[in-house]
Amino acid sequence: MLATRYLFLTRHGEAAPTGELTEAGRRQAVLLGRRLREIPINAVHHGPLPRASQTAALLATQLPGVPIYVDKAAGDFVPYTPMREELPETSGDLLHAFARQQPPADEELAAEAERRFTGPVPGAETRYEVLVTHNFLAGWLVRASQDAPPWRWLALNHANAALTVIQYSPGRPAALLTYNDVGHLTADLRWTGFSPEFYLP
Repeated sequence: MLATRYLFLTRHGEAAPTGELTEAGRRQAVLLGRRLREIPINAVHHGPLPRASQTAALLATQLPGVPIYVDKAAGDFVPYTPMREELPETSGDLLHAFARQQPPADEELAAEAERRFTGPVPGAETRYEVLVTHNFLAGWLVRASQDAPPWRWLALNHANAALTVIQYSPGRPAALLTYNDVGHLTADLRWTGFSPEFYLP
């Protein structure tokens, strides 16, 4: 028997060059935790780097009794590096150049992340899980939920401590319920670190 899983996917809070959360990042994490307080969260998973582990710890202060697990598969890594011929004609050069600037892809770890954090769960009880990760893996999991081509993660960007919710129900395609929602953050905490063109209408 399989039951529905709701994955509450988020990128870590804003971090300093040292990798530690900034004061803004700490506030973001707490506000996200407050957003999730009314949901019967079963577990919080996070990657091993400080910005993810600190975000998870602060978020969990708002979710008393919820266990926290560190997982390498939730870490900061490139999930897939496309060949130029896979990419769109119009934007392929830009995307290919960006991808080639990144470390080599760890496709095995990306597949492990999908196995661990996506899909329906064994049993009869609906499960609610939080995953605190990084921009690249968040994009990869959103891409996978939509059965999009592997390269498509490259154009998915996530605000710090934004909330994405994916529903995995038995016998149904994955449903992207919420994407990059920053409604729980105050206006001064919604900075994403993206280039100005991301803000243009």
